[in-house]
Amino acid sequence: MKEYYQIAEVADILGVSKETLRRWDKKGELIPIRHPINNYRVYHISQLEHFEELQLLLNSMWDKEAKTKSKRRYKSIELFAGAGGLALGMENAGFEHVLLSENNKDCCNTLKHNRPHWNVICDDIADVYFQKYKKQVDFVSGGFPCQAFSYAGKKLGFEDARGTLFYEFARCIDEVQPKILLAENVRGLVSHENGRTLETIQSIINELGYTLISPRVLKAIFYKVPQKRERLFLIGIRKDLYAKTLFEWPSPYNRIMTLRDAFYSGDLFLNDVPISPGQTYPIRKKEIMAHVPPGGYWRDLPEELQKEYMQKSFYLGGGKTGMARRLSLDEPSLTLTCAPAQKQTERCHPVETRPLTTREYARIQTFPDDWVFTGSMSSIYKQIGNAVPVNLAAAVGRSVIRTLNLLEKSTRQAAKNYKEKEALDT
Repeated sequence: MKEYYQIAEVADILGVSKETLRRWDKKGELIPIRHPINNYRVYHISQLEHFEELQLLLNSMWDKEAKTKSKRRYKSIELFAGAGGLALGMENAGFEHVLLSENNKDCCNTLKHNRPHWNVICDDIADVYFQKYKKQVDFVSGGFPCQAFSYAGKKLGFEDARGTLFYEFARCIDEVQPKILLAENVRGLVSHENGRTLETIQSIINELGYTLISPRVLKAIFYKVPQKRERLFLIGIRKDLYAKTLFEWPSPYNRIMTLRDAFYSGDLFLNDVPISPGQTYPIRKKEIMAHVPPGGYWRDLPEELQKEYMQKSFYLGGGKTGMARRLSLDEPSLTLTCAPAQKQTERCHPVETRPLTTREYARIQTFPDDWVFTGSMSSIYKQIGNAVPVNLAAAVGRSVIRTLNLLEKSTRQAAKNYKEKEALDT
């Protein structure tokens, strides 16, 4: 058990900003102390034990849950599979994919290259039919792109959602009727159209015959992922099975992973990050970025460089904390975007003055080093940036496996009871 926690680490665990911690310090509510060895400002565990968030880490069931084994090889279908983050995590949890649907050719080639035995359908999902898998598949998952619905003053049902990609997800559920479904999306779906989009999605899932577990936004940093990424997960259990099983969200890992864990050998990877291609900065931008300290951004530049780099934005309001942003080895990465050198969402290497490479990107998403991405460099960055972190997917997948195991046990017990009753009757 750790005795001391760094300020950035506590901010991540509690889900508050470092500025909030500074305010608490000024108010005397939570005051850092000096580490007895290195004299850094830190918090002692005794100062944090009353926070529920830390209690979850201290009392984590992660190690036990990581040993989850499926009672049989559960079959699954993955929609909008992308470069395979969710699919690989589910495979690691114990699922056998019978079909993966994706229409981006580079993503399809990535999937086929890494898993030649996977049945990857590279086509418009509207042209994919799933009837032959009816009640032959245990689980359907997918991160459907969030599209606006046309409300026309009424609550939409399944048929009214035609033309949206969620409709295609729902159509697959309707045709396959899996035991459990998982829908994954950006956190913004919670507030999209003032919550009406999520309300419609929930209504349609109910209409299709599924009881929806209360949706939850999961923070990747709690699931052995060195990245401050948040994703919304929806889990539905078929109504005729709901009373026979139980779903519980995964426990958090016992500590927060940082970029140091991502780039060097340790708990997360056996070796240092491999050398790989990456974008580069123009000469002048590199000269300016060299002045940004680890964990810093444009406001840490000398004022003349702030004005040069920010131009008109220098005189506008707002923090713009993603601009000229250098990451820190001792913190998780900010959420990865589709390119590491975009001015609004800079992701500069913590030590070297350059954008993150493609393999560094992949490690932050917890892809294994032998997972190869195909296509141009910009396509590879996009594939990785859009992916679900593998370790997060695996943690959720193990929760689904445990739910199916309970259902399998219930089914077997029911069959046993029936046979015993039949024997008594004869």
